[in-house]
Amino acid sequence: MSERAPATGAVPAAISGIDVMRGVGAVRAKGFWADAWERVLRRPGAVAGLCWISAVAFMAVFAPFIANAHPYTLVDAQGVRSWPLLAHLSPSDWLLVVGALVGVPWVFAGPRALRRSQRLGILVTAAIQAGLIVLLSSWAEGWATGAARADAVKAFARGEWGPVAIAAAVALPVSVLAFLVPTVDGRAVRGAAAALVAATAVLACAFAGGATLVNFEQYVEDEQSGAIRDVTWAPVPWSPQYSRSDMVAVPPGTRLADWPKLSSYEGSAFGERRVLLGTDALGGDVMSQLLWACRLSISIGIVSTGISVVIGVTIGACMGYFGGKVDLLLFRVVEIFMAVPLLFLLIVAAGVLPRDTYVMMAIIGCFSWTGAARFTRAEFLKLRSQDFVQAARANGLPVSKILFRHMLPNGVTPVLVDASFAIAAAITVEATLSYLGLGPDGQASWGKLLSSATAATGTFVWWLAVFPGAAIFLSVLSYNLLGEAMRDAIDPKLRKAAH
Repeated sequence: MSERAPATGAVPAAISGIDVMRGVGAVRAKGFWADAWERVLRRPGAVAGLCWISAVAFMAVFAPFIANAHPYTLVDAQGVRSWPLLAHLSPSDWLLVVGALVGVPWVFAGPRALRRSQRLGILVTAAIQAGLIVLLSSWAEGWATGAARADAVKAFARGEWGPVAIAAAVALPVSVLAFLVPTVDGRAVRGAAAALVAATAVLACAFAGGATLVNFEQYVEDEQSGAIRDVTWAPVPWSPQYSRSDMVAVPPGTRLADWPKLSSYEGSAFGERRVLLGTDALGGDVMSQLLWACRLSISIGIVSTGISVVIGVTIGACMGYFGGKVDLLLFRVVEIFMAVPLLFLLIVAAGVLPRDTYVMMAIIGCFSWTGAARFTRAEFLKLRSQDFVQAARANGLPVSKILFRHMLPNGVTPVLVDASFAIAAAITVEATLSYLGLGPDGQASWGKLLSSATAATGTFVWWLAVFPGAAIFLSVLSYNLLGEAMRDAIDPKLRKAAH
């Protein structure tokens, strides 16, 4: 009989073979992803990168509340309180806030009946569903109110219930498609999620404001004349589109009343404001543009990478599973797309297509999927001879279920690592285009700010190079550090070398 530790509830110092068979002292093994994530969090560089990415995501969601020329609240001469900032938020602004406040608790503290991967799948599907409803509703409303439309159609679209009807008509087919996505087996859960997201998106499209404020001089004049009082401004009281010719290249931290061209505002509430990071060559606030540009950068990176992953995984799965002539033909397609210079393609597209964010996302996503396809092909070539795949074939399962239900979860890890590097590459491409003046029109961009460091003033303006340049550098570096940490965590050879 082996020696045992005192009976104090502690794990025995030595146990017998029978105790081992009973599971005494056994520790439950961690899952693959839990173990990989723990290894990622041991890397200081990966943790720092996650902190920066989280900060950029927070600014992207809450930029309208942090940097906005509309005040939070004000009281007019009659004593009526209003909320201008909330009244002018767009449907996208509201949906991003709701998604952040509801989605994060849903993924990390949602119902235990669903696995975390299932909750994440529902959240991603809901985000795509809401985005499509907002985008298509905006397009449909613009089409219905166009000059070429009949007067009855325009009157209906501009009526009280017109936006509601248009948004509901768009939401129905989009929600049906979201319901068909097999995120979970239970139809009730998928149906409830699709219906809830559709209702939220329709309400946002129908009743949100969204008028972009370019000039807020009316607020300033009303405040100075006493027409409004008790004004509560945002922490950064500037909108990214607002600019003044008498505020060109104001240094960081300058009080407006101390700027020679604005000395007439001495003693006024407007003159007491400071430009924390200075202004650009057009008189726009740099801090406001930096915060709003987080939304463009992170959306370009995530959406375009999502498109490329979907295309690449689908084509790579077909190549790896079928092999033979299918593999040969599709790999020639992969080589053709690999030969296309993405940056030059985007430059040409900027000259012949609308310079729109969605066009840029689509082009980057549709021409950068080759890496995901090659990784998926290599994994599926190894997996197709495994016993569980042969068993699925013998049971007569359809090819789509074999590919995406059984094989994909076992071969997706290299694709996820590649996706982190792809997001960094997409952010770099967007910044490069904006630096060349070919980025999306009417949107703040880090590359556009960087290009104005010497473009318009003729002299080097250091804060227009340092702040946006640092934002680009830290974002790209963070995604690369995270990708390297994930690669090391999931590669068994690198794990063994580390030990």
